[in-house]
Amino acid sequence: MTGAAGQHAVIELRRVARRYFMGDQVVNALDGVDIRFETNEYVAIIGASGSGKSTLMNIIGCLDRPSEGEYWLDGQNVSDMSESELAHVRNRKIGFVFQSFNLLPRASALKNVMQPLVYRKMPRDQRLERAQTALERVGLGGRVRSLPNQLSGGQRQRVAIARALVGEPAILLADEPTGNLDSRTSGEIMDLLDELQANGQTIIMVTHEPDIAARCQRVVRLEDGKVESDTHRAAEVRW
Repeated sequence: MTGAAGQHAVIELRRVARRYFMGDQVVNALDGVDIRFETNEYVAIIGASGSGKSTLMNIIGCLDRPSEGEYWLDGQNVSDMSESELAHVRNRKIGFVFQSFNLLPRASALKNVMQPLVYRKMPRDQRLERAQTALERVGLGGRVRSLPNQLSGGQRQRVAIARALVGEPAILLADEPTGNLDSRTSGEIMDLLDELQANGQTIIMVTHEPDIAARCQRVVRLEDGKVESDTHRAAEVRW
């Protein structure tokens, strides 16, 4: 699965549908989505509430599976994997950044960042080293002992990004990563994501903010569970 420019398709969805049943009604959250994302792409997914953004991100993140179609992640078909196999894939290949940070309140920044590595049964000294490096990478090398309530919103999001990066994932998924931040802090977080992408990280984010989407190299708009538009020039996106 290689693109025209020779890039590797880290993600490919083939005719993916996701249906939910609500009583005797069927909700088509995704309806035959065909899309691929290459290594090192910087993508924003936009659309109105109910357009399918969250469902698409859940499938990409291996938190859900298609009702129909295939999902290929880093060259591997994960559509029919068991729950334990999906959990293994999530831990190895995907880093998550959430709007609400999702940090453990009584754990230090260092321990929060180390957490994904515990599930890999990695030796403690190796976990410590990698977590320290990840925090330094996001500019928090001096705050390793701080608890979340001792950090600003922007710093907590940086810890969350470090936690997502510590496992060296193939892709970084960000769900409204600036949604709880003021405009200045949002800009700082986007500067960090820009830098990560410039250094080779694949980043896919959901956002409802036009200025945030405009920072990305590609913008995918969903409507009624389908890809309504897919542009590589954010300036052309209609809001």
